[in-house]
Amino acid sequence: MAKKKRKSGRKKRKISTGQVHVQATFNNTIITVTDNQGNTVCWSSSGSLGFDGSRRSTSFAARLATNEAIKTAMGMGLREVEAFIKGPGPGREASLRAMEAMGLKILAITDVTPVPHNGCRPPKKRRI
Repeated sequence: MAKKKRKSGRKKRKISTGQVHVQATFNNTIITVTDNQGNTVCWSSSGSLGFDGSRRSTSFAARLATNEAIKTAMGMGLREVEAFIKGPGPGREASLRAMEAMGLKILAITDVTPVPHNGCRPPKKRRI
């Protein structure tokens, strides 16, 4: 009797437009590619590529992390993205340049860095 072929549980996603979320802190840069509903398609970070310590926070590491995430997403058919940048780190500019160099069409760039309305409580007055 012939054996039946099993289908794999995961089917390949096809997306043409999506969102790229870049979280650029002073210690790391995390790139997340999502579809238009916000569901994560793939992600990468400087730390996951093997960079360690202070090298993780460089713009070079951010560029390589962006290349890795975008290459995976382009394999799924991604062509146009909206970029959402969060944080003050050095990976902000580098990740945008890497996206453009990979041939993605960037429809919009939005800065979603949180800004405190009033900030922390200041320290008490100094007494001499």
